[in-house]
Amino acid sequence: QVQLVESGGGLVQVGGSLRLSCASSGSIDSINAMDWYRQAPGKQREWVARITSDGRTTYAYSMNGRFTISRDNAKNTVFLQMNSLKPEDTAVYYCKLTERGVYEYWGQGTQVTVSS
Repeated sequence: QVQLVESGGGLVQVGGSLRLSCASSGSIDSINAMDWYRQAPGKQREWVARITSDGRTTYAYSMNGRFTISRDNAKNTVFLQMNSLKPEDTAVYYCKLTERGVYEYWGQGTQVTVSS
């Protein structure tokens, strides 16, 4: 059974940085992609970034280069480095694993709050 556990969220001031982690466990297919999503109160879940098992990355345009996704395959962990944080970045951040474009697994989320 695949499990994903996010960590690293918290309270940060405007302009600050946070690094989120998503640790995966279980039997994971070598062909996969990891995504970060976020959901602000009263809003729909929003895609943030993706990294594939071969290291290709894509980002939502609205992130404007402030966020960087990376992964450590040896530790089955994906990271999201978030810089220059704004109040509108406040949300619960979720990671998602997709195996071979078919099977999806979600973490429980980690809260990020940016205060002004």
